[in-house]
Amino acid sequence: MYELERLRAITPQDFAVLGLNDVAYVKSVKDKDGKTVYAVHAADGSEMAVLDDREVAFAAIRQNDMEPLSAH
Repeated sequence: MYELERLRAITPQDFAVLGLNDVAYVKSVKDKDGKTVYAVHAADGSEMAVLDDREVAFAAIRQNDMEPLSAH
């Protein structure tokens, strides 16, 4: 019950950085030439990298001790 109360009291600022160092999101996007590439974003939405291959994006995230997740 104590944990639930702590979660209810979390500030918007604390929520924004929750998972910031643990999770990264991969989203397919089109580059300027119309080619599909894969953008890697931190939990706060900031772009960290753009890679040509989805599997490489996931591997890069794992190599940095983070958990990759797909974003749509």
